[in-house]
Amino acid sequence: MSDPVNTDLHYLTATDALALFRSRELSPVELLDAVIERAAKTEPVINAHCEELFDEAREAARASEARYLGRGEPPRALEGIPVATKEKHAIAGRPSTDAAVPFADRMATESAAVVERVQAAGGIIHARTTTPEFCIAFSTYTPLYGVTRNPWQLDCTPGGSSGGAGASLAAGSTILATGSDIGGSTRVPASFNGVVGFKAPYGRVPGTPPNNLDYYRGDGPMARTIEDTVLFQNVLAGPDFRDHSSVVPKLTLPTELGDVAGMRIALSITLGDYPVEASVRENTMAVAEALRAGGATVEEVALPWKYEEITRTWITHISHTLGPNLRHVADQHGDQLADYTLAMAEQTRRHSATPFGEAMQAETTLQRELAETMEGFDALICPTMGLTEYPADRTVFEPLLVDGHPVEPHFSAFLTHPFNLANRCPVLAVPSGHAPNGVPTGVQIVGHPYQDEAVFRVGKALQIGRPWAFTTDHQPKL
Repeated sequence: MSDPVNTDLHYLTATDALALFRSRELSPVELLDAVIERAAKTEPVINAHCEELFDEAREAARASEARYLGRGEPPRALEGIPVATKEKHAIAGRPSTDAAVPFADRMATESAAVVERVQAAGGIIHARTTTPEFCIAFSTYTPLYGVTRNPWQLDCTPGGSSGGAGASLAAGSTILATGSDIGGSTRVPASFNGVVGFKAPYGRVPGTPPNNLDYYRGDGPMARTIEDTVLFQNVLAGPDFRDHSSVVPKLTLPTELGDVAGMRIALSITLGDYPVEASVRENTMAVAEALRAGGATVEEVALPWKYEEITRTWITHISHTLGPNLRHVADQHGDQLADYTLAMAEQTRRHSATPFGEAMQAETTLQRELAETMEGFDALICPTMGLTEYPADRTVFEPLLVDGHPVEPHFSAFLTHPFNLANRCPVLAVPSGHAPNGVPTGVQIVGHPYQDEAVFRVGKALQIGRPWAFTTDHQPKL
C-alpha cells in the first residue's frame, strides 16, 4: 500500500482505496469528497471536465459505503471508486455532443458498454472529460468547451483526444478514467500527463456500433499505476452482444505480475525515421537501463518504417471510415467548428481518392515488418511522443517543433500511429521521466498480438525501477 503520509487523498490509488474501504479505514464518501474538493481547485485552471455529476455521485458513494458496512449486496470490483468517463462514452440521458457546438443539445439514448461496466462494477462516475471535436486532434480545445491545459505545464496541451482524462488523472480530480484510441488518443495523453494508458488489442474491450467495426480504434483504461490499470482493464474487458468484434473469451489479467528477469525486449528510439527530441531519447534510454537492471535483455533494433508512409496510410484509412461523416458535418456547420476539424475534413477529402485497398496493403506490410523485427523478443519499447512542446491552444497552421526545428507533416512526431495499423498488438503507455520544460515523457510497451500480460510485466518493472508515483514530492504544482 502507498504511504498515506506521502500521498494526498485525491492521489490515492484505486487498489489502495479499495483495501481501505474493506478495512473501514476510509469511506467512499470521504474519498469522493476529497476528489470533488480537488476538482474545485484545479478545474478553473485546467478545464478537464465538460460535465460534473457530483450530486448523483454523492448518492452513489453513500450506497457504496452501505455495502462496505454490510448493508445490502457485497461490494463489487470498483465499489466506491470515482471514475471520470470520456465525453464520447455516452451515458443515457446525458449530453452526447462530440464536443461540437452544432450538437450541444443532443442527448444519448443508450450508454456505452464501458460506462455500463463501470457502473455495474460499482464505480462512481462523478465527471465526464473533455475531448477535441469528434476526437480527431492531439490537443484538447473546442469552441464548445474551451481549452484544456496540462497540469504539469499550463501553456502546454494534455494531449488528445483523451486529453481531459489524462489531465484529470494528473491533477488528482479523478482516480480512474476511460480513454479511447484510434491514432494515439489514449497513449498521447498518458505521455503528456505522466500517467498510464492501455491500448488493448482490437476487440478486447467492446465498443459502440458502428464505430466498433473500425479495426484501428479501441476503448480502454487510464490510471496512475500499473495495478490500477490492470484492475480497470479487468472490469472493461470481455464480449458484449452489441459488438460482434469483441473477443471471446474474456481475458482476465493477473493481479500479481512476474518480473522481467529473462525477458528479451527490443528497443527502437525512432521506429525508423520519426523525429525525437533529445530529452525523450535520454529518458527512453534510461527506461532501457532500468529494464536491464531488472534482469531483462534489451537490444536496439532497426525498423524499415518511414513516418510519411505510415501517416499517409493512417489518413487514407480515416478518410474512408471517419471521413465521410466529418466532411458532411464540415460542409453543414463549418462556421461553428474548430480549425483542426476543418483541416482534417479537407485532408480526408484529398485522401479519399486513394483506394482503401492500398491502405490495407500498406498495413499488411507494416504488420509483417513489425512481426519480423519482434521475432525472438517478448516486447518492444519505443517513445510515445517525439516532442514535448505542444501549446494548449495551438492552431493547425502553426508548426510543431522538435528540439527547436519545425517538423512536417503534422503527425510526424507522434509515434503512436503504427500500432493502430497493427491494432491487434497490446500497447501500454507509461511514463519515462520529464522534459526540461516539466512536461512528462513516456514510452510505449508493445506486445505480440493479443499477448497482453507481457506488456504489463514490463510496465510493472518500470514502475519499480523508474518510479513515477504521484506523491507530495512528485505532482503538478497547481
